[in-house]
Amino acid sequence: MNTESPNQSPALSHGATPICDQMRASGNWNPLWNEFAAMDPVWTEKFMTMSAHSKSSGKLDAKTIEFIAIAVDASCTHLYAPGVRRHVRRALQLGATKEEILCVLEYVSVLGLHSMSLGVPILAEEILAAAAKAGAD
Repeated sequence: MNTESPNQSPALSHGATPICDQMRASGNWNPLWNEFAAMDPVWTEKFMTMSAHSKSSGKLDAKTIEFIAIAVDASCTHLYAPGVRRHVRRALQLGATKEEILCVLEYVSVLGLHSMSLGVPILAEEILAAAAKAGAD
């Protein structure tokens, strides 16, 4: 019985993971991926292939890609220090200045502003509600 889907390459159906292997060898592998890669190497390979496509398309230069990777890894929703370190190092190797990298970090810090945008109006409403309740007592 052939369990291979029509869109699945024969290499992947036999567990070959060339993209994942390349990422491991180059130091671009996050060890947190080990468990899901072990559980489903075919899915992991497809995911890494998809995510590598933009990088290899040539539509963005390498330094810009590193800036985006810094922003993603440094974002308040990700906070992955080893990735920030790896991408800062690579950006510097590609000629980025400390000012450019600092600018990326400043831009991504704005994501944390949403906590204030959400929380402060709620705080103001609750202060008014507490004052109204205290006045009613």
